Amino acid sequence: MIIACLDLEGVLVPEIWINVSEQTGIKELRLTTRDIIDYDILMKHRIKILKENNIKLRDIKNVISKMKPLPGAVEFYSKLKENFQVIILSDTYYQFAMPLMKQLNYPTLFCHNLIIDGADFIIDYKLRIKESKKESVLKLKELNFTVIASGDSYNDIAMLLAADKGILFKPPDNVIKEFPEFIITNNYDELFDEFIKSRNLSIN
Repeated sequence: MIIACLDLEGVLVPEIWINVSEQTGIKELRLTTRDIIDYDILMKHRIKILKENNIKLRDIKNVISKMKPLPGAVEFYSKLKENFQVIILSDTYYQFAMPLMKQLNYPTLFCHNLIIDGADFIIDYKLRIKESKKESVLKLKELNFTVIASGDSYNDIAMLLAADKGILFKPPDNVIKEFPEFIITNNYDELFDEFIKSRNLSIN
């Protein structure tokens, strides 16, 4: 049995932090894991910038409420779900993701939680487990599932390496250059075709 594991931001929905940056005009919030490999450094930077600019959780949720899945993402996800069990593995947070999950018809989502103070500021974050994407894939394989994974960024690489097959979706040039071993797909048709080709990998 094959399980398809997908990253969320950059694969099915736009980058949340880039949208927050555009709506607030704060350029420092544009940085993502495409730019900074160390996730802890990136998140501490974001939290510091939010506090300095008096941006609260409700302000970010307001930005997210206006976001839509990437063009073609809903159709791609629906078609993929007809052929495979699908799990979304993301480094986002449940407080951010649920409005977007509704638009995708509530897929199974594994992600993290934010820590919010009484004034509605984000003061910290709590990972479900360190390297959760990779660890999720490894646990699924322990259950004798074949895992095909797709992501677009640095923080997806460990997941792709752990999977039986890893596929990059519209990655930036620096990721392509550093990780030439992965299949590159540039649209949902190509990505879906790579999942279909993977059917012969399953022996369970």
